Amino acid sequence: MPDAPFSQLHTLPSWLLGRAGALGHRLVAERLAAAELKPGHHAVLCAVAEFGPLAQADLARTVRIDPKDLVGAINELAARGLLVRAKDPHDGRKNAISLSPAGTELLARSRDLGAQANEELLAPLSAPEREQLLALVARLIEGRV
Repeated sequence: MPDAPFSQLHTLPSWLLGRAGALGHRLVAERLAAAELKPGHHAVLCAVAEFGPLAQADLARTVRIDPKDLVGAINELAARGLLVRAKDPHDGRKNAISLSPAGTELLARSRDLGAQANEELLAPLSAPEREQLLALVARLIEGRV
């Protein structure tokens, strides 16, 4: 099997970024599993902590999860006592999602786990290289999401 096509593939920014993203996702998912969380669950908890209480539709837009998939995640997190559903004070037809005290506690633990995973991901880089990488990747995605 010739090496040439893979040599070309391995130099593509899209391929390299995709591989780095997959590695980062795997590391974070492995760490979050220790808290019995999936990355999507973590995203929901983070968004609710930062912007909540949120209506489900607003939460779906914030975390960029399909509303049908979000309902399952909310149900799972609520069943574990991590989220609370209450009537939205601004619109009684909607539910507002907020963190429970247990959700707040688990989120703090999961942030530490995520930080550990990101530290492992960036371990080969010096502090200035990390800053440069983050700044460059942020420029790539600015205005495209």
